[in-house]
Amino acid sequence: MGIVQENTAAMVTVQEHDFDAAALTAQLRDDTAGKAGAIVTFIGYVRDYAPDAPTHTLFLEHYPGMCEREITQLCETAKQRWDILDCKVVHRVGELHHKEQIVYVGVASAHRGQAFRAAEFIIDTLKTRAPFWKRETLSSGKQFWVQQRESDARKTASWADPATLEDAASTASNTGATADAGNATS
Repeated sequence: MGIVQENTAAMVTVQEHDFDAAALTAQLRDDTAGKAGAIVTFIGYVRDYAPDAPTHTLFLEHYPGMCEREITQLCETAKQRWDILDCKVVHRVGELHHKEQIVYVGVASAHRGQAFRAAEFIIDTLKTRAPFWKRETLSSGKQFWVQQRESDARKTASWADPATLEDAASTASNTGATADAGNATS
């Protein structure tokens, strides 16, 4: 059967087996009882990571319990920052082949703008904050651990809480330093 760990309150699941994105979206729609005017979904796939060789598999490991708690916290933060009705995250672990689904993020809201921003926040921050490790195997047989990209870290930083950014800017101006607020969105 494989690993299936679910936190139903936050709708976060980490599992080995594939998921049905259409069924997850339908469930999200049903769970919001017709109040959602928009549902935004994101599906991530195994792709070629190395520029010079095709990917054969991607093996994902995670820290059980901690991973689900972190993703749940990201969903709760999204619910606090945007007017969303519900969200669902399913992330796969284990050996995944090229072009297979890795992650599903679905966000329901009365309005599309709130759903888009919340979904983008969840996937951006999940990539850097949830404890997953990825080992890529190329078609040549070469294996390596995938490192976090600087662009992903910058994207996560751009979502910093606007109040935190204002406090940092205020502190910096009081000390003569400068602060860059980035692209914070609320």
